[in-house]
Amino acid sequence: MSSPRVSAMTASSSPLDFFWFIPTHGDGTYLGTEKQQRPPEFGYFKEIAQAVDRLGFPGVLLPTGQNCEDSWITATGLATLTERLKFLVALRPGVTLPTFAARQTAALDRLSNGRLLLNVVVGGNPTELAGDGVFLPHDERYAQAQEFLTIWRGLVSGERVNFEGKYYRVENGRLDLLPLQERPPLYFGGSSDAGQELAADLVDMYLTWGEPPAQVAAKIASARDKAARRGRKLRFGIRLHFIVRETEDEAWRAAERLISHVTDAQIENAQARFLKEMDSVGQRRMAELHGGRRDRLVVSPNLWAGVGLVRGGAGTALVGTPEQIVERIGEYQAIGIDTIIGSGYPHLEEAYRVAELLFPRLGLGTQRQRAHKDIANEFSVGFHGASRLQAAS
Repeated sequence: MSSPRVSAMTASSSPLDFFWFIPTHGDGTYLGTEKQQRPPEFGYFKEIAQAVDRLGFPGVLLPTGQNCEDSWITATGLATLTERLKFLVALRPGVTLPTFAARQTAALDRLSNGRLLLNVVVGGNPTELAGDGVFLPHDERYAQAQEFLTIWRGLVSGERVNFEGKYYRVENGRLDLLPLQERPPLYFGGSSDAGQELAADLVDMYLTWGEPPAQVAAKIASARDKAARRGRKLRFGIRLHFIVRETEDEAWRAAERLISHVTDAQIENAQARFLKEMDSVGQRRMAELHGGRRDRLVVSPNLWAGVGLVRGGAGTALVGTPEQIVERIGEYQAIGIDTIIGSGYPHLEEAYRVAELLFPRLGLGTQRQRAHKDIANEFSVGFHGASRLQAAS
């Protein structure tokens, strides 16, 4: 190979990795209405990716599903338009073959100069999975994923793979072109016992949606124990929306405005769909936080479940002032979280708010601050921004 392979999943030099989100299913100012919506267009994805690359976010999550643009193709395009940004792209056991996924992995990792991360998505909606040709029940999907990842890991690590299992058979499988990283890191979120067993065996980063700290602590303890019994260690991350404003009143008004067009009928239909169509334990836990009720949306200090009234997946947001949200983040860090995957509506504007209001207080985005200072020094211009940011932190 023309360039040396680099070690994957090393500890971050920062105390916290703060990723953002590319809304490949579309974006908007409000939930529950077509008013002020933004369609899923590559030009908009480019705006967000280039903005967060400049702002100092180390990476972005690209979602997957029938209503999303393909995460691999989107990430490939964005990788050529960004410099440092990493791309967390969906790896779909059951939807693709592990051998083909390994070749995709190697190609995109090489194209992006080692900026690929993989998000293992087993799926939690049998109706959507059936549309993709997957008809396995919940626990069998995780058993299939176990075989898939075993094959995938061997191939991307440069091994010749011979494998015969219940779901896959491979003879003399190999990659002639390896990824730049020794093995691009595997991220994964699964709240069920089967999901945690898979994480303990094969993944690097265990993710959870934004539940209250006590519930997250219990999940982390369980996953950590399962991994330890296998002689492994996991890292831990959390998926949250953010509504941060300079005053608490502004923040809560923004939260209410986000769902101001959501009707009771929409809530009822969404909650019924989650129960009827999905077998995801994580989705059930999200729904149980609020029970579909508008008067139960504050589920712990500054943790608001309004998004989950009508949206599946990550349904909670940290809402408040920068000081309040930094305190809440600290509570998650204290129980083992070292990575946040954030988002906010609309994602371009909220990326700036998060970077400008939270990053200085979290000690993040220092590369951007240094760049501003270098520019100021080059033109013999005094620079006071750093001192103000330090004072604010």
